[in-house]
Amino acid sequence: MHTVELLEQAIDLASRLGYHVRHEWLGGTGGGGCELRGRKTLFLDLALGPADQLDLAIEALRHEPDAVSLPMPAELRDLLAVRKSA
Repeated sequence: MHTVELLEQAIDLASRLGYHVRHEWLGGTGGGGCELRGRKTLFLDLALGPADQLDLAIEALRHEPDAVSLPMPAELRDLLAVRKSA
């Protein structure tokens, strides 16, 4: 599966987990998951490429214990299981 397809799947999963997904121009300085006014929000920086946006989405989804119980493509499940080393 291509990166853009994985990103779309990650966004869909985030939506199913209750995230409001916002595509914002943040100048390449960040993004990720947070709680904003009591609502889970996932900011995806439009200045970043699809691979970096996917990394932001995956990192937010890793903090969701219910994520693994939802149906998703095997490739996305594999990405959620892999932790980046420091």
